Amino acid sequence: MSKVVNAAREQIVSVINAAKPGLREFKVEVPADRSNGDFSANAAMVNAKAFGTNPRALAEEIAGSLSLAGTYFSKVEVAGPGFMNFFLSDKYYADILLEIEESGDRYGRSDFGAGKKVLVEFVSANPTGPMHMGNARGGALGDCLAAVLDFAGYTVEREFYINDAGNQIDKFALSLDIRYQQHFGKDVELPEDSYHGDDIVKLAEEFAEINGDRYLSEDEKVRRDALVAYALPKNIANMKAAMEKYRIVYDTWFHESTLHESGQVKETIDELTKRGYTYEKDGALWYKNTEVQTALLKSQGKSDKDIEKLELKDDVLVRANGNPTYFAADIAYHRNKINRGFEKNIDVWGADHHGHVARMKGALEALGLGGDKLDVVLMQLVKLMEDGEVVKMSKRSGKAITLVDLLDEVPIDSVRFLFNLREAGSQMDFDLGLAVRQDSQNPVYYCQYAHARICSILRKLKEEGIEITAPSEEQLKLLVEPEERELIRRLSELEDEIICAAKTYDPARITRYCIDIATLFHKFYNACHCNVEDEDLRNARLNLCLCTKSVLANVLTMLKITVPERM
Repeated sequence: MSKVVNAAREQIVSVINAAKPGLREFKVEVPADRSNGDFSANAAMVNAKAFGTNPRALAEEIAGSLSLAGTYFSKVEVAGPGFMNFFLSDKYYADILLEIEESGDRYGRSDFGAGKKVLVEFVSANPTGPMHMGNARGGALGDCLAAVLDFAGYTVEREFYINDAGNQIDKFALSLDIRYQQHFGKDVELPEDSYHGDDIVKLAEEFAEINGDRYLSEDEKVRRDALVAYALPKNIANMKAAMEKYRIVYDTWFHESTLHESGQVKETIDELTKRGYTYEKDGALWYKNTEVQTALLKSQGKSDKDIEKLELKDDVLVRANGNPTYFAADIAYHRNKINRGFEKNIDVWGADHHGHVARMKGALEALGLGGDKLDVVLMQLVKLMEDGEVVKMSKRSGKAITLVDLLDEVPIDSVRFLFNLREAGSQMDFDLGLAVRQDSQNPVYYCQYAHARICSILRKLKEEGIEITAPSEEQLKLLVEPEERELIRRLSELEDEIICAAKTYDPARITRYCIDIATLFHKFYNACHCNVEDEDLRNARLNLCLCTKSVLANVLTMLKITVPERM
């Protein structure tokens, strides 16, 4: 938390313990209603019994003995059954602003994460086709979560897992092959469960233009391998371009195929077998998911009846034809992440993968790596709305809306901000009409406008010959109006908000915080004139504007949102 806020909390603990030695640990909290005090301590409530008295009497005894000299507090009152409520002095508010000015673009950062290595894997879309709306939400969520963790003091890397092996690539190859043959008039039909998108047709035609019909006479495997070798890199390049357009830069694009080529999939399966978690049946190799899950659930206190309701099933690791399953490769991938030294691995998955979470955590436990090293953020689906109606088709192509379609139609600032406006687990309607509005109804515009408005205020005053100077503590103590105090208190909470967002994997806390700051600034500016005759008060209020501008810029920059000075 803010140095000043932390110091205030420590002061309360110190003065209470000095007034009444021998107290056991107690809590210092911020009450919901600040009119009853800015901080509240329950020291008397949790210690009364040990001292053979009632909480109210103990609270009054402590309050009568403690000294607030040299602290951030002006008074303490006893309330209710024994709460001790502390009221902040002018110095506290002044020092908050001085801390913001001193910290600059580092304000809000902390060492909470202690440099712990964290990998955030998100989007990881199938490379056999264009990315869709779910990827749009997952991209904004994952990237902003990584930014929040970075601000909270973790060492963070972003990763995209490319599924370039297995059944989907076989299906991709077959689909390209059929379209390639059809291009030259061959009477072959595309199976129902293949890829039917126009992108497949386009890739096959491009391949035909370059190579002609010479692959028609080649062996099927040679032809399909050539088609995939041409098409897959183009799709991956398109994905990278789309992510960069979305302002997402990954540290690693990890190819599933490398797990197979390096033998890591086989190593992982062999390790599970060595530990007794596999068996053979019907020519396939199976993983004992039921056994592992049952043991884990029982260790958590679940009853046999509760476990039975889950209808647990074992999973195939190696098919009868000798090919590993996607699940086997996925276990190997997560084993690889942990072996790379990441202490926490965060995956952003669609909510339809809910059942896969426990299986993967269980497999990591079975490998002796620890399921607690994996956390999964489950993301609900998005409905694209316009004029109250669900939008399913692109106006240009007549096909389903893709990520690129969305980024072409809607400002990227709006897309990134709006997709982080609600927690991942909530279903979301993305309003196209709202996203393109340039007024206060659009939340990101509202926040950007607050920053631009401050810039405009400062420009106009400078044109009038009014300069802002470094404030003294005595000047800042003049900020006593309710609107000033309310804004300063919220500014002081940025670090706490970022840490809470990091703990809960919920970057939506930060967009909501940004909206709060914008709202409180407008409220302050409308209630308190900045260009007043009193030079000290004027300088104090202008420095409050500067601090607000700095905090807004820090938050918007963290979210990779444009920070405009004019609008």
